[in-house]
Amino acid sequence: MTDQGNFPPPKLGEPYLLTPGPLTTAYEVKEAMLRDWGSWDADFRVMTDEMRMRLVAMLGEGGDDFTCVPMQGSGSYLVEAMLGSFVPRDGKVLVLANGAYGLRAAKTCDTIGRARHLLDMGDYMPPRGADVARILAADPAITHVLAIHCETSSGILNPVAEISAATYAAGRKLLIDSMSAFGAVPLEPGKIRFEAMVSSANKCIEGVPGFGFVLARRSELEAAKGRSHSLALDVHAQWEYMETTGQWRFTPPTHVVAAFIEALRMHEAEGGVAARGARYANNRDVMVAGMRGLGFETLLDETWLSPIIVTFFNPADPKFDFARFYELMKDKGFIIYPGKLTVVDSFRIGCIGRMDAAVMTRVVEAARDSLGELGVASATPPAAALEERAKLAQAKVRETA
Repeated sequence: MTDQGNFPPPKLGEPYLLTPGPLTTAYEVKEAMLRDWGSWDADFRVMTDEMRMRLVAMLGEGGDDFTCVPMQGSGSYLVEAMLGSFVPRDGKVLVLANGAYGLRAAKTCDTIGRARHLLDMGDYMPPRGADVARILAADPAITHVLAIHCETSSGILNPVAEISAATYAAGRKLLIDSMSAFGAVPLEPGKIRFEAMVSSANKCIEGVPGFGFVLARRSELEAAKGRSHSLALDVHAQWEYMETTGQWRFTPPTHVVAAFIEALRMHEAEGGVAARGARYANNRDVMVAGMRGLGFETLLDETWLSPIIVTFFNPADPKFDFARFYELMKDKGFIIYPGKLTVVDSFRIGCIGRMDAAVMTRVVEAARDSLGELGVASATPPAAALEERAKLAQAKVRETA
């Protein structure tokens, strides 16, 4: 029997969620939601204060100028709140996209009336500092750059350090969507300059869905007064109200906050960002090596593989049916994620959540057995998919040269 490691199967008969969030949480996190909290009660205000302080502390070097503003809603709510609050109505955003979430940010700009320039790198390639520098030099109207820290459509960990350097060399400001990276991938403002970033409770800190948070420079928050297009998504108004009263402006997700406090304490006990990131990276390495041993191939090469989620090409074998493969994996206790690419068939396996390398070894075993039940002899992808990857990558290199 395979070693259970330090992360035995979730209680209550749950499968592991091999997704970029929601994800598998610790029983202690679930248990924290069993108590009801009064949203205006002093005990809940103390919880909110603790949460805000812990999140700022996670920034590390250079975080003294920052504060935390939690806000109700999913990650997309937070991205819209950040864009609408920190980008002036007459500003313009360079949106760096290499997947669905960058494209969604561009659509958000259109919806809320912020001018934008979209750099779409497709599914395979990261935006580079040189790309940013070139576009900013050609368009002085751009005031802000928006970068996706980890684009989970493909699993690319984008090079935010060089993007930041190019942004500030051109005298502009950087905003970061770090939904699927914060808490496991360092983002220290003393090393990578930015004005604000957003993330969510149900990602690398291993809480449950219901709210996200903005970590922003106080000077940017002060300048954001009256800027937002929205009542509920006004980051400055939420911050000002919390600073004055200790309360959330509108009904907070009390149970979710209680669970998140427990998740933050467990994150610290594990060793913080470095230890969490190391566990996820080891999860990835064990899982990728095992899947490649079955014949699967990753969308990305080693340079850009994130420790968050990995995209695999579907096998060429005509007996492979993703819907059936999904169900077979679920029957074995693992929920995987469908692909989100535009040009080739794929699926994704997440590396984050309450899991370790022993769990990932079992994931590979489940994939092997599921292929056997489908009658698939090899998971090797179609040659056309690999050719398409190479062709598109080369085209993007020429396009951005």
